[in-house]
Amino acid sequence: MIIMTTTSPPKRTWFDIVLTALAPVIWGSTYIVTTQILPPDRPFTAALIRVLPSGLLLLLYARRWPARGDWGRLLVLSALNIGAFQALLFVAAYRLPGGLAAVVGAIQPLLVMALAWGVEQRRPLASTVWAAVAGVVGMGVLLLSPGTVFEPVGIVAALAGAASMATGTYLTRRWRLNMPVLALTGWQLLLGGLMLVPVTLMVDPALPSLTGLQIAGYAYLSMAGALLAYALWFRGIARLAPVAVSSLGLLSPLTAVVLGWVLLGQAIRGLAFVGLAMVFASILAVQWTASRT
Repeated sequence: MIIMTTTSPPKRTWFDIVLTALAPVIWGSTYIVTTQILPPDRPFTAALIRVLPSGLLLLLYARRWPARGDWGRLLVLSALNIGAFQALLFVAAYRLPGGLAAVVGAIQPLLVMALAWGVEQRRPLASTVWAAVAGVVGMGVLLLSPGTVFEPVGIVAALAGAASMATGTYLTRRWRLNMPVLALTGWQLLLGGLMLVPVTLMVDPALPSLTGLQIAGYAYLSMAGALLAYALWFRGIARLAPVAVSSLGLLSPLTAVVLGWVLLGQAIRGLAFVGLAMVFASILAVQWTASRT
């Protein structure tokens, strides 16, 4: 008897990639909402309002408690993916132009590959490395373009936020907590929000009387930017390679720049356009390579 076998690539469909990509696209709108709608100079308040209500809503729906042995890891993931990342994201959003704040996060794919190599001794494919490097080079070209305003605190916050999210993305896939995606998302949003409460009370001034537009802005950041986006993000982590997921985070700068161009009349020209094109090409190359291996 002759048994014939065929090998086929894993079913990482482009449908999963597109759904996961919606999360960073939504996050890319954070910058224009923050600078144009929200009250000024309240980054931790914005982060808290974004994650805590959506976490409560998800847990009321999911009604699932973590296993006793998962609490420690869940706290770590909540701090990395939500608490630290959201706080740093809004610090950068208040201090940097939207596209610049998001493009600094181009280091995420390289950080994820470095973690996989250093912890698991899994050497990344050369093509994936070069694609991720192209994204970092594109980031550098954009940072060095004429007219770029360097704000040290904003740059450091954006870099630290990228490192926090990259580590959280890697550990979420590595640990694979035995929870449905909505319950996992809800617990991380809730715990991360609770971590932000003392920082918000100590650092940010109290909110003024909010206009209807500002209330709508906070509601959008919470319902779309946290509840929907994180559910899609963690779903993607469960189905795609970590480096592929993290590279999709580069869609944030593209979204931020396009929104600035369409809504605020911010021009894209010269080196800045070249840098953005390189970042976009990096995203496509990483997805193509990851989907075929």
